[in-house]
Amino acid sequence: MCGAKSKSLAFTGLLLNCLELIFSANTGLSVSIYDVTSQSISLRWPKFSGASSYRVTATAVNTVGHSLLAHFSDVTFKTTLTSLIPNTVYAIQAEAIDKNGIILAETQITQSTAPDIPVIDQAYSKLSNSITVEWRAVPGATGYVLTAQDGDSFIETVVKNSPGTVTGLKPATLYRITIRSINSGGKSQPSPFRKAKTVLAAPILSVSSPNCDSIALSWKAVYMAAGFSVSLMRSDGLGRMLRENTTNTSLIFTNLDPGTLYTIKAYAWNANGMPGDDFTYNQRTIPCAPVNISIEEDEPGHLLVSWSSVSFGHYYVVFVKSDDGLEVHCNTSYTQCHFQSDCGFTYFISVFAYNKAGQSPLGDVFNYTTAPCCPSDFRAVFVSSDTVRVTWAPVRGADLYETRAAAWSTVVLCNDTAPTCTLSALQCNTRYHITVHSFSEARGSNTSCAPKHVATAPCSPEIKNVSKEGLSVISVQWQSNNEDATYVVTARGEAGLWHCTSTGSSCTLTDLPCGSAFSVSAIARSPAGQSLPSYSVPLETAPCCPNDLILTQVTQSVTNISWSAGKGAQTYVTTLESPKGQAKCGTLQNYCLLGCITCGTNYTVSLKAISETGLTSSCTYQGYSSSACCPSGVKLYRLSNNGIRVFWRASDETINYSTDLRGSKGNFTCTPSTGQSHCDITEIPCGDVYTVVVAPLTDKDLKLTFCPKKIYSVTCSGSSVGMVIYRGKSNAEHI
Repeated sequence: MCGAKSKSLAFTGLLLNCLELIFSANTGLSVSIYDVTSQSISLRWPKFSGASSYRVTATAVNTVGHSLLAHFSDVTFKTTLTSLIPNTVYAIQAEAIDKNGIILAETQITQSTAPDIPVIDQAYSKLSNSITVEWRAVPGATGYVLTAQDGDSFIETVVKNSPGTVTGLKPATLYRITIRSINSGGKSQPSPFRKAKTVLAAPILSVSSPNCDSIALSWKAVYMAAGFSVSLMRSDGLGRMLRENTTNTSLIFTNLDPGTLYTIKAYAWNANGMPGDDFTYNQRTIPCAPVNISIEEDEPGHLLVSWSSVSFGHYYVVFVKSDDGLEVHCNTSYTQCHFQSDCGFTYFISVFAYNKAGQSPLGDVFNYTTAPCCPSDFRAVFVSSDTVRVTWAPVRGADLYETRAAAWSTVVLCNDTAPTCTLSALQCNTRYHITVHSFSEARGSNTSCAPKHVATAPCSPEIKNVSKEGLSVISVQWQSNNEDATYVVTARGEAGLWHCTSTGSSCTLTDLPCGSAFSVSAIARSPAGQSLPSYSVPLETAPCCPNDLILTQVTQSVTNISWSAGKGAQTYVTTLESPKGQAKCGTLQNYCLLGCITCGTNYTVSLKAISETGLTSSCTYQGYSSSACCPSGVKLYRLSNNGIRVFWRASDETINYSTDLRGSKGNFTCTPSTGQSHCDITEIPCGDVYTVVVAPLTDKDLKLTFCPKKIYSVTCSGSSVGMVIYRGKSNAEHI
């Protein structure tokens, strides 16, 4: 439509260019022609200075007696000359006249009128986008303009002669058709219109061959169509034509020859039965779909698809689509194809045969599910020496997992839908082959899963003997029943933890504290893990020796021994031993009195701390020397000059003695030189009773307090000491 309209506008522009402004070289008055029809010429001119009116005369050239005169005032600058003869050349003279009737300027031009108006004989449509028009030729016409108008829109086209066709129209649409003749002078007026309707559009076919003996057609609805006619025949002319009329928009031709090219023609008709455009299409029936399709997994990761050969099939294409949407295909002239496959996938497989006609119909779509994937990253964690927990990441395609632990003739199984399993009741110190098999309902088990080798933890050792090797040294022995194991023995008690380690069957615990109770157990360790601990064996160390032991001589033959408590000790036995004899005392207390002590004797001091269960610690301390013996035969003698001599028999001449006299009138002390057995006290008051004690001095010049005390009365003879009379021993404990 646009093309035809463009041609018409181009022609009109060309014509107006031919009617351009014409100037009078003599006068300067100019006249232009702006429209020409079969019986009219339209002119215009500019205002001429001084003119009060204008006069235009048109005279037919070569036609006698036909002229036209027009007179205009000075306010009119254009006119249309009518009632002219079509297809005739006119000489046109224009004059500018002043108010006195004098011609101020003039000019003359020639112009031909357009041809006469043609008359349409008939207008009709054979194609849905065009209307053909027939008319009688018009003298002098060099061409014709055909116009098809639909409402406000129209399409024009220029033709040479009858018949002419307007194209670019809409199907099944009613148009008003007019025609105008044209020559170098212009265009005639439009002819009386004729109505014409374009025929229906052709149905646009979608053609396929669903199987090897049929062709299926479908098309969209056609505007204003009451029905459709479809014909089909072999393109080689053999056989008969098949024709079907229908009001539907689809049709199937059956019982056709496979692999054969057919020509298909279709058109629509309207309610009056008038046919529209037709549509022609060539379609070949195609080969039949391959049959006897088989699928097998000849080895893990490879699928083999095979089928029977197809008549008229030149080659085959196999499409394999996995359930994750990925699709691959194989082109082959053989009847089998190999594909790579992954575990745990379902594949949908279709096979097409091809020839020059194209693709065969879709046959049966097969599906094949590969075996589920093997858990390749499973790991085993020991819960205890006889229990292992196996975990893995879920794998594609698995509905169930079987965990198998095999060692020698023993097999432990665990089935679960979860990606974990706990294997219990395993043998300690045993190497197991652990395999996780995955199962699916569609394919069963994946038997290609590789095992992992896992060794269980060592067996628990059994402590056979615990013995003392020394005061704080304990030897522990056990039965070694593991390979490549290290044993750790632990003594656990309130005092803390003590350990010893060995790869053999015994080890020694050292520096155990005395007087403590322990629980001794052993474990075995290996790269596979740690055993359960052995049964515990009680252990008690010997009681501790008292840190402090104090000996105090109570009498010349009795010594008191006291000590601090020894941890873990219940009973104590103390012993003082010398060549002259032995003194021993057993007690539950932390002190003891030892009798039968020989004065002035060196003793060896020992103590045994005994626990409640009879464990004994022998404790040896620094030697002990009993004090020197008290002197015997203590007597008092009167001396001249109011003096008193104390006399005794010394037990050892190397001992120093101290003499004390105590009375109501005073206390007196004297210390003789070493080796002397008497001591003199001068100026002692008479007439008093004195208590006399002679005691040996210790190394620190301390006096013993347990030597006997004797009582003497000293009388007066005048003012001097008189008689000294022995009165016996004192009952006082000490002076």
